[in-house]
Amino acid sequence: MIADDQRQQQLLEDIVVVDLTTFVTGGFATMMLANQGTEVIKVERPEVGDDSRYSGPPFVDVDDYAGPGKPAADQGESPYFWTVNYGKQSIELNLKMEEGRKTLYDLVAEADVVVENFRPGTAERLGVNYETLKEYNDDLVFCSISAFGETGPWSDRPGYDLLVQGMSGMMSVTGYPDQPPAKVGLPQTDLITAMWAAFGIVTSLYNRERTGEGERVELGMLDAALPWLTKQAGKSFVGEVSERMGTKDPVLAPYQMYPTADGHINVACGNQKLWEEFCKAIDREDLLSDERFATNADRVNHMEELETELAEVLQTRTTDEWVRLLADDRGLPVGPVFDVNEALDNEQVRARGILDSIEHSAAGEIPVIEHPLNYESADSGFDQAPPLLGEDTMTVLKAIGYNDDRIDELAEKGVIPESRSTVQADDNTADRA
Repeated sequence: MIADDQRQQQLLEDIVVVDLTTFVTGGFATMMLANQGTEVIKVERPEVGDDSRYSGPPFVDVDDYAGPGKPAADQGESPYFWTVNYGKQSIELNLKMEEGRKTLYDLVAEADVVVENFRPGTAERLGVNYETLKEYNDDLVFCSISAFGETGPWSDRPGYDLLVQGMSGMMSVTGYPDQPPAKVGLPQTDLITAMWAAFGIVTSLYNRERTGEGERVELGMLDAALPWLTKQAGKSFVGEVSERMGTKDPVLAPYQMYPTADGHINVACGNQKLWEEFCKAIDREDLLSDERFATNADRVNHMEELETELAEVLQTRTTDEWVRLLADDRGLPVGPVFDVNEALDNEQVRARGILDSIEHSAAGEIPVIEHPLNYESADSGFDQAPPLLGEDTMTVLKAIGYNDDRIDELAEKGVIPESRSTVQADDNTADRA
């Protein structure tokens, strides 16, 4: 453990974020900010919390836990919730009650950023919209995330990643030609939107440093997904139609997955030099004189024939043998196709320290995937586990000046759960402030 006086500063230290979001779009955005040092206070519905706390199975049993806060439900803690909520604090607050909103206003007055992902119009009805909150903090950065944005004929529609994947064109180009459109295996558009949101928040904070003025950032998931079409959009711009190609690429060849003797391997020859070196390495220099494969454009136009030629060769050795021969010995862009467990536990991941562990107040030591930004002169990373529901209610309220009587009053009125007003912050809770 590095002593405090030796610790490098994180770039977003002293920034306070109030997170009103649920699920992944806002959750991953604010977790990105937490990774860079912000204090993220997650405001959750009393006794219910973020819906992603209940997403699963699997769940981790925490029956023996008796500290502040509580597990999300009888099932236990959700590892899925962990993956988008490391490094945050949790406070339960009933925003449908006037006293709950007043408490939020006091919290926002001390904050820098508010993030919400209600359906358009909901924040206004609750009284937690930008126009209202900036009365309590006129240099506030406020980020609103929705499925389709706040304008246009679809703005009132609810939306989830699956819907946006379909409506963004992503599913139409994912999968194999003889199969129906396929969903990307990750919550792709949730994560894309989260990254745009975090980027918008940071640029707004930068602008506030220059001008002293706050900003409102508004984005929709569909808006966020469309710029990622890149190659497919380029084809559309000239009147061509993109189709499902399996693992093939619309503008490069060979750039796809091939079967090996015991699995699969990806080959990514991104330029002519790599193609020539690849042919030599697999003892198929004859392909270099084949006019069907002379240039990248020729290879793209004859992908099926190229696939047949290369598949025959690559099935003669195991994946590990090809990786050693082509990637390790020849420095060619070739790699195995890992399953998720292999992706999270291999020599490269271990060497980079990407998968770490952190102490969770109820579940003990849990895994954490660190974010990829490494700075020369600043620190990044998580030093707090995902919070239990309401774990930091007492600590946060006391930090904004509420005394025990005021906290008890909120509990009596149902603004916070009564149990939260009677739990004294132990050493672990105090460390979260």
